[in-house]
Amino acid sequence: MLYLKNLVYHPPATSTPILNGINLELAPQELGLVIGPSGSGKTTLLEILAGLAEKTQGEILWRDQELTPLHLQQLAGLVFQFPERHFCGGTILEELRLGHPELGRDRIEEALQEVGLEHIPWNTPPHSLSGGQQRRLALAVQLIRQPNLLLLDEPTAGLDWSMRRQLAKLLAKLKTHWTLLIVSHDPGELLPIADRCWKIDRGKLASVKPAELLVHSSS
Repeated sequence: MLYLKNLVYHPPATSTPILNGINLELAPQELGLVIGPSGSGKTTLLEILAGLAEKTQGEILWRDQELTPLHLQQLAGLVFQFPERHFCGGTILEELRLGHPELGRDRIEEALQEVGLEHIPWNTPPHSLSGGQQRRLALAVQLIRQPNLLLLDEPTAGLDWSMRRQLAKLLAKLKTHWTLLIVSHDPGELLPIADRCWKIDRGKLASVKPAELLVHSSS
């Protein structure tokens, strides 16, 4: 279980906190969805949970253990918005082995199967994949690390409606094995698969029921 208790992030350069009193609970194999406009603090929240930024105050716990940024780097895997811009490998195999040169075939096959890319030759350049396939590869890059928590920043951004629906279907499958926290300004296809939802605005987080948001979005 992931717990955030009164989390605050207030860098010295800003007059007001970017995140202010965040409280959140997410159980294993749940998909949590944080919805908010640009500049509301969504990406900052993910960066803190990935250990890339350090909170000002509050607690982050996994089960009963309080986590440091180093713990979080080991616990969580972050898929950035437009992750295809960060690909460095010349082939799918190189991309998956970056930082893990010792990875065996079984682990690679398992990760690619998990995201539905098992039929693509391993020598395929990542940039020749379709947009949806590139997002799947970015997920595989994180899954290969076996994180306890998978963090996704605007995973459907820039995809057409068909690819968005396919990606939502994949994420629904992934939550049977993983705990997912997704942030988005346009939740659309993600709402039906969310177990918990929050709205964030100006650094404040409020819990909302996914069913209520679904009714509102369809009316």
